[in-house]
Amino acid sequence: MSQEKKFAARPDLLAQSHQFLAEHADLKWIEGFIFDINGVPRGKWLPADSAQKLFKGGLQMPRSAVSLDIWGRDIEDSPLVFASGDSDGVCLPVSPISPAPWHRELTAQLHMQLHEADGSALYADPRSQLQRVLDRLKKLGYSAVCATELEFYLLHDELDHLAHPRPVCDNDAELVPSTDVYDLSELNAQGHFFADVRAACEEQGIPADSVLSECAPGQFEINLNHSADPLAVADQTLLFKRLLKGVARSHGLRVSTMAKPFGNRAGNGMHVHLSLVDSAGRNVFDNGSEQGSALLHQAVAGMLASANDAMAFFAPHSNSYRRFQESSHAPLNLCWGYDNRTTTLRIPASSPEARRIEHRIAGADVNPYLVLAAILTGVCHGLENQLEPPAPVEGDAYQVESEQLINTWDGALQRFEQSALWREYLDPRFVALFLLLKRQEQAEIGARVTDVEYQSYLYRV
Repeated sequence: MSQEKKFAARPDLLAQSHQFLAEHADLKWIEGFIFDINGVPRGKWLPADSAQKLFKGGLQMPRSAVSLDIWGRDIEDSPLVFASGDSDGVCLPVSPISPAPWHRELTAQLHMQLHEADGSALYADPRSQLQRVLDRLKKLGYSAVCATELEFYLLHDELDHLAHPRPVCDNDAELVPSTDVYDLSELNAQGHFFADVRAACEEQGIPADSVLSECAPGQFEINLNHSADPLAVADQTLLFKRLLKGVARSHGLRVSTMAKPFGNRAGNGMHVHLSLVDSAGRNVFDNGSEQGSALLHQAVAGMLASANDAMAFFAPHSNSYRRFQESSHAPLNLCWGYDNRTTTLRIPASSPEARRIEHRIAGADVNPYLVLAAILTGVCHGLENQLEPPAPVEGDAYQVESEQLINTWDGALQRFEQSALWREYLDPRFVALFLLLKRQEQAEIGARVTDVEYQSYLYRV
């Protein structure tokens, strides 16, 4: 079999990409990249005339590149590094080539997935794990319709006198603490930035919807439209995060999707909206009532039952756990309710045909492939075992006595390691690799002495 036939991009991607290249003869660079387990893009800049090579598997990267730690270091004892000679995998496109308009020179990007040298899926690429769960859901006769809502901070490029980040703000938040939620003046003040974000989304085919000022100065939320292709939803969410950061840099600003960049201000979440459709495209959560169908209840039950097993995906970093505080709109209890933003799972008010579940646990610092894989694992678990949820919560869920979400990083990793769920739904090799990756990150963070420790203890004790 020839190399060209063995490694060929999907025909629809090729057609769209060739059209783009024909319309941009003065293209200078192409960024070919993958997203690693932490959701960090890893790749290369290549001359524009390398495009045809990229479509045929011409970009190779070490298989270990998909499992670098948050600082870009190899994982110690990883089977993908020295144990296997740190061999190369093959990058294949998963999205059409599209402009990256925040660069000075005309540059395009090509989002890719890392495969084994023979073209088969590499287990370490997190995109392959979402595909694995989607295949299981398909065997049950359903597919998922998803959408994401991403919160982020827009920051000045310069730090303050304590080397801390400074959010942009149209109001004088230094004098009077301000939330600025739904404040149109904040959007107006950053109108040029959001205009460029909208234009870049249109050029890249990212289905951005509404924009709003969120619960803290400099904090905003942009929603992406729903799609019946969860892989595309995860792709677009990661590409959107990259787009936000690129556009911000072109404006002399920075964007942060860190879960809790400020201890006394709102954290950044990534809510996921989800429904299921059958082979006829019918929303099976809809039974014509406000309560929703038995399948909706089973999905809710499965998502609640698996939530703590998945906390290492929903809150993947040390900082992630600072976001879970009472009365913060981040959930603490394993509960659900109708149109209730204090619950872990919310059934939004909607017409019956739009009946869906809003999953409110994940921070904005996550890898969407793993978050959607975890959520849909919970859905499959609930449907396969016909689980029943507890009664829905009314009122303040922070005051409800129920099982708590795990609120420590170490506790989440221990639960993840002990869970039989992931050995059933995910590739066990990925589970082991993820644990190695996160234990290395945890050890590095744990070894650091913080500024507040020096200030508190260095000369006082």
